[in-house]
This record gives sequence, C-alpha cells and structure tokens, in this order.
Amino acid sequence: MRSETAYHGAMGEEFAAQATDSTYNAHTDRPAVLGLAGDVAGLEVLDLGCGGGHYAAELLARGAASVTGVDGSESLLAVARERLGPAVALHHHDLERPLDFLPEGAFDLAVLALVYHHVEARDHLLAEVRRVLRPGGTLLVSTSHPTGDWAHFGGSYFDEDRVSLPFGQGHALTFRRLTLETFIGELLAAGFLLEALVEPRAVEAGRRVDPRRHAKSHEKPMFLAVRLRRP
Repeated sequence: MRSETAYHGAMGEEFAAQATDSTYNAHTDRPAVLGLAGDVAGLEVLDLGCGGGHYAAELLARGAASVTGVDGSESLLAVARERLGPAVALHHHDLERPLDFLPEGAFDLAVLALVYHHVEARDHLLAEVRRVLRPGGTLLVSTSHPTGDWAHFGGSYFDEDRVSLPFGQGHALTFRRLTLETFIGELLAAGFLLEALVEPRAVEAGRRVDPRRHAKSHEKPMFLAVRLRRP
C-alpha cells in the first residue's frame, strides 16, 4: 500500500497483534486465501502488503521454497522480521511505485491479501505483478466485499469513494470502495485468467475468538477472494 495509507507506528503494531488471532483476519480471510493457494511446496512466493508476516509464515510452514515480503509500513515489517527471521527477504516499499527491485519472472505465486483496495495505482501494480510472475504463475487477491461495504457505508452501491473505518486506539483504516465489476474487470484487463472466487466465512476457530463476529461473517459478506492465472 502507499506510504500514507500504510499502517505506520503504533497502528501497525496494533494491527499486527490483532491479525494474529482475530476472527476476520486470522480465521476468515487467511484460511480462504491459503485454501486458494493449494499446494505451495517448492514455490517461490511474493507476498505484497505482507504486514506482520502471518501469511508468509504459513506459506513457509506449508513448504514454499521462499517468500519475499513487501510492505509500506516499517512497524509492520519489524513484526514480520521478528516472526520470520533473517532468512526471509523483506522490503520496505510503496506499492504505488514500480517493483523495480524485483526481477522479471522470478515468482510462481503472488499474494495480495487485503491490500488491493488500499492501492490507487492498481493497474500499474497488476502490470508489475504480471511482470514478476512466471508464465503459468498464480495470483491470489482478497479484498473488502463490495456488497458488505455498500451495506455498511450506504449510498449508491456504485460509489467508489475512499472510506475509513475506526481501528484500535484512535486510528482509522482507509481504503477505496470497489464494485464487483471494477474489481474483477481490473484483474481481467491486466491479462489474468480467473480460476476461482470465494466469499470467505469464518472457520470454526473464529467462534472461540468472537462468537458475534463469527456469526456475522456467516450472515453478511465481509471479504472476496480470487485465484487467477498468468497465461
């Protein structure tokens, strides 16, 4: 995500802490994205918007050959370094800018978990992801669900304004509302082939953390996750 929307300082630390075992992050989005990833044994993985390294840690545990993480927040990267150790390459980088430090065709799998809706230069980011993926490589993207955003913020479903949600101790998460048409259309226009789409609901472990949010995720769409292929 871009520097001004990255989760800096205390906000990043709070976000990393709650993402470890939260109903929505740990027990809704993360299982869905990892489920779409399938067998990652031996794969070279790029984790864009890697946050505190939660997805990267799980991908490595499942046999990925390597994971390269990129994030705009130093506070989140500090948590990721502690979680992942020195063997994982982590880069402090604004996702609005080209990934010019990454070579062409270097990765089998790219992950954009709950970061796409924070980025404004999405067409440029997708072009860069396509460049660094090998032919036949996989892209996983999860985002805030368009219908869930409409239900929460109101107005027209077709509004694509920037919105914010309160978070933690006086912070706010800001992101761009996107319609389903825009979200899928941008991915297809970038040259990716859609292979699977899921609307994640919390797994059973999420009920232990927060029964109310677990139930809510089974009644109202929260996230949308897709698997795509680079031809």
